[in-house]
Amino acid sequence: MRSATHARGAACAAVVALAVTACGGGGGSGGGGGESGVLSSSWGDPQNPLEPSNTNEVQGGKVLDMIFRGLKKYDPKTGKAEDMLAQKIDTSDSQNFTITLKDGWTFSNGEKVTAKSFVDAWNYGASLKNNQKNAYFFGYIQGYDKVHPDSGSQSAETLSGLKVVDDRTFTVALNQKFSSFPDTLGYAAFAPLPQSFFTDHAGWLAQPVGDGPYRIESYTKGSQMSLKKWDGYPGADKAQNDGVTLKVYTDSDTAYTDLIAGNLDLVDDVPASQLKNVKSDLGDRYINTPAGIIQTLAFPYYDSAWSRSGAEKVRTGLSMAINRKQITDTIFRNTRTPATDWTSPVLGADGGFKEGLCGSACDYDPAQAKRLIQEGGGLPGGQLKITYNADTGSHRMWVDAVCNSINNALGNDKACVGNPIGTFADFRNQIGRHKMTGPFRAGWQMDYPLIQNFLQPLYYTNASSNDGKWSNKDFDKLVDQANAQTDTGKAVSTFQQAEEVVRDNMAAIPLWYQNGSAGYSERLSNVALNPFSVPVYNEIKVS
Repeated sequence: MRSATHARGAACAAVVALAVTACGGGGGSGGGGGESGVLSSSWGDPQNPLEPSNTNEVQGGKVLDMIFRGLKKYDPKTGKAEDMLAQKIDTSDSQNFTITLKDGWTFSNGEKVTAKSFVDAWNYGASLKNNQKNAYFFGYIQGYDKVHPDSGSQSAETLSGLKVVDDRTFTVALNQKFSSFPDTLGYAAFAPLPQSFFTDHAGWLAQPVGDGPYRIESYTKGSQMSLKKWDGYPGADKAQNDGVTLKVYTDSDTAYTDLIAGNLDLVDDVPASQLKNVKSDLGDRYINTPAGIIQTLAFPYYDSAWSRSGAEKVRTGLSMAINRKQITDTIFRNTRTPATDWTSPVLGADGGFKEGLCGSACDYDPAQAKRLIQEGGGLPGGQLKITYNADTGSHRMWVDAVCNSINNALGNDKACVGNPIGTFADFRNQIGRHKMTGPFRAGWQMDYPLIQNFLQPLYYTNASSNDGKWSNKDFDKLVDQANAQTDTGKAVSTFQQAEEVVRDNMAAIPLWYQNGSAGYSERLSNVALNPFSVPVYNEIKVS
């Protein structure tokens, strides 16, 4: 449940500062990393402290992927869920699971990873009083309604469906069948936590301790985070470098300029303004690869203007007013593909991607767009304002292009305008406080390669990343039915029926599928992006 938006930093303030460094927009010592064996990479401050169950955006997720390992790990090439700390996950009914851990795993502070490490972490993440953004991911475990009720106060402190059997074994009882449950367990929300997280929470937040190949050495908000290789890491996927310095940039063009100048080793989000130059600048050191990311326009259904009768025609008309091909060709230069559904081609047909599911609603048809918008009662307030964070130039470019396309379709050059918000953090905070009055840029970077992950967290009633508060009983019912299927093919087809409900209501406007793009310096080799578009940091070598 990661919002596929690239956080760009806030004001320089040492909120979590272990070693205070100079504040700046990512400038640095020559040679990128500044240290032999350490690489430097562009980054943006996370929205929240790095609690696994409270991080649902990309920038924080990058760090969690480096400092934590869970029961499963997603293959960096295929995205397939493979056992990591799990020795085995057994079930006879897709509802009750027995999880056995591998022996020999510890956290970087030397504490042993046990079944209790997982059970305590999951109970913390689910608890209403802890107000974790990813609490919803524990919703299928028995007792969730008691620890995280929809209304009122919680009546239990722990999930009744979690039981520690011994140091290496625990059981999970779900409140319904969920055949794909094991495949979700590589997501960071399900990571284990050491006892120091609970006994000295403030201290842990100041210097998070995990069980992954890296440990955090220091972090100064607005400046950089330093991660170093953990020599005692017990996993097979050990770091092939000495560490990673994540440098905060408030502008992606500046990061790219620093890469070209030799002040940065890795940029994992090549700005649209540089796509015309990137091949000549970097040659084979430019990566452009498909990723499990979709960009959309979301709507605030808590505003009656967008939940009223007829508004679905307005939303569908707006979708048909957007010339996706022209925008992806001219602005994004083959790093985006016009969306024809609400998932991603990375899933493949067997995984749930159904090309063309959106149908004519995603075809550019300005005449039909204008007619539908008029039939639906016109634009609420007479003007459409698309809200986006302005701390990266690419968003301004495509929002302006989308508005131009809508304006041309409606024959009114003021029908649609961009509504920029200064920083990613402010943008996400306003979304979280339900302050949107019109469509806002949204996107999704898959947490795991299942069609369920593209639909349920975003559109299920009160789901954790359902920022617009869309709700539809037919959709919810189909999702529940799909999750209960033990046959993978039947589960996928039922999820596709649920996706058709999203389409028929145009719950969000799909824009384009996003490739992962990156560029790197001559110091680096073995650089790749995984199917989530995140650099495989532990495999990068530094010369």
